[in-house]
Amino acid sequence: MSIPGCTQAEDKGKSLREMRMKMASLKFFIFFLVLYVVSFVIGLTSAADPTYLYHSCPNTTTFNSNSTYKSNLNFLLSSIVSNATRSNGFSAGFYNVTAGQEPDKVYALFLCRGDVTPTTCQGCVNFATSDILRRCPVEAESIIWYDECLLRYSGASIFSTMASSPSIIMYNLNNVTEQARFNQLVGTTMMAAANESVDSPKKFSTRKANFTAFQILYCLVQCTPDLSDLDCNSCLQQSFANLRTTQVGARVLLPSCNSRFELYPFYNENATAAPPPPPVLSSPPPVSVTRPKERSRISSSIIIAIVAPIVVAVALFIAGSCFLIRRARKKNSPPLEDKAGNDDISAAESLQFDLGTIEAATKNFSTDNKLGEGGFGEVYKGILPNGQAIAVKRLSSSSAQGAEEFKNEVLLVAKLQHRNLVRLLGFCLEGEEKILVYEFVTNKSLDYFLYDPERQAELDWSRRYKIIGGIARGMLYLHEDSRLRIIHRDLKASNILLDGDMNPKISDFGMARIVGVDQTQANTNRIVGTYGYMSPEYAMHGQFSVKSDVYSFGVLVLEIITGKKNSNFYQTDGAEDLVSYAWKHWRDGTPLQLLDSTLTDSYSRNEVIRCIHMGLLCVQEDPAERPSMATIVLMLNSYSVSLPSPQKPAFFLGSRMEASMEIKEFDFDQSKSKSIPWSVDDASITEVYPR
Repeated sequence: MSIPGCTQAEDKGKSLREMRMKMASLKFFIFFLVLYVVSFVIGLTSAADPTYLYHSCPNTTTFNSNSTYKSNLNFLLSSIVSNATRSNGFSAGFYNVTAGQEPDKVYALFLCRGDVTPTTCQGCVNFATSDILRRCPVEAESIIWYDECLLRYSGASIFSTMASSPSIIMYNLNNVTEQARFNQLVGTTMMAAANESVDSPKKFSTRKANFTAFQILYCLVQCTPDLSDLDCNSCLQQSFANLRTTQVGARVLLPSCNSRFELYPFYNENATAAPPPPPVLSSPPPVSVTRPKERSRISSSIIIAIVAPIVVAVALFIAGSCFLIRRARKKNSPPLEDKAGNDDISAAESLQFDLGTIEAATKNFSTDNKLGEGGFGEVYKGILPNGQAIAVKRLSSSSAQGAEEFKNEVLLVAKLQHRNLVRLLGFCLEGEEKILVYEFVTNKSLDYFLYDPERQAELDWSRRYKIIGGIARGMLYLHEDSRLRIIHRDLKASNILLDGDMNPKISDFGMARIVGVDQTQANTNRIVGTYGYMSPEYAMHGQFSVKSDVYSFGVLVLEIITGKKNSNFYQTDGAEDLVSYAWKHWRDGTPLQLLDSTLTDSYSRNEVIRCIHMGLLCVQEDPAERPSMATIVLMLNSYSVSLPSPQKPAFFLGSRMEASMEIKEFDFDQSKSKSIPWSVDDASITEVYPR
């Protein structure tokens, strides 16, 4: 027998318990939903990989995988991450440490950008320790830059020492308006930031200034805190000298400092802003309000029900904002196009061939497919599966061209597009193999025809004149019309390829150097090239410029006219060299006696004499007296241009004894010669463009 009142009470109690259980489940669900969204947002903003910029690992010093140096390096890199938030006597975000004993001692340091959080710094350093070993697996000296940090190690001490090489320049392709005013604003703002950073313990500073009513200039400078004030200032001044203030944004990366400006905020202004003023002491203390316990207990579930959806919405909004910010930052930041190496290669996946494809195309590098052999390796003909013919340049492991030259050639040729330059189709880098894939050029190289008595007749005067003009136009493109100013440094007949119509294509950029667009010359203590084609100021003093290429072009023109090679000219004609022989005939009024005997009467007398005249102008001793490639192209295309009288050429191979030495491609380090009284910096300047 049931009691109606009791049954009703039990039903009410049961409903109340069920409602409470549902409320608890709802709270549990909301709590974990909020926790998941917040965790997702935190992971999105903090776990992202750092923004890679560039790396350098010269292969001058390497180590074996089982060496003591490698063990010390592994130990050092595994332990360095834990110090990302320590200061080591300097500022947070910078740490230097050593591992091991000489001669296998490893020196390493990292530097985080002054505005990043400790968590971001630690994440960047952690990522860098594995990334740098992937990019520089056997090099004992390496450095890698990210937007958030840099990591560097070496077998020699790098602490408290200013290093300005390598120097990496990155800039936006968009030109700035009101260039003169912008240039002045960048200069004054950067100098103010530099002065402030030198005096700060972190050696870090940011500044901003109004450029227009709608545009603000943002500047950032930073040195490694272990530098002295003098060294920090000196390093920053060197970086400022390379900043491209004609563009809307640019940065210079050096091992010891960096500088950057943009027309958008690229750093955390809150982290770099001045601290807020202290609170006013006379202000009244905050008022504490006490609410009745019951009301607080009653409203807690309501508060959770209201706040939880708001938190979720805010979290989703933050996640979306972070995604959009990251995408905008990737779009606006100037990524690397590559100088060289695996860093550039990873960004050019569309150009990469796998080794199996190349082996199949060349029939496993069959000798039947071999086209020739140069100073850096062998060249093979290949056929791709789609039927396209290719030329495969396989760099030998013992060749002079190491990682730096390989990087150079990939970087340079991939960017260049001109009918008189050989076109790079791709590359392969697997294991020890370094391979470049070019368009196949039908008729081999110019020297194949020019120096062969049986093939010389195939080069009549009209073809030779067309070849001279094509080479001149290609060199003009390298010097002035491409996005880079490139000095080839090894222009010679064997590096001029001929297509089916005998059009010339300049090849072999392994020794080329990029210089600033406004830079007229540079120095090096590593002389590379071929004797007989090198200008005297380059061969003897390490000074190279666009006029060094002009000298090589002049020698090449005289070779095309005479059909004789400069380096072994003495063996057949008894003269010291071709240049001196041409000068004697010009001086004696008999220039046509220089002409290749196979040409007979099928030539233009005016064109031949004009080319000899032009060639002698190119080989004058004073680089300033040599014409530019633009003037040379004008000389070839217009007879209204009057040519000045050439001066006596430079004869730096002097005696017959010197000329009888073996002429070959060489890599001579002048720094080892006691007769050279100067010291020069061979730091390459790499200019990088956004895609």
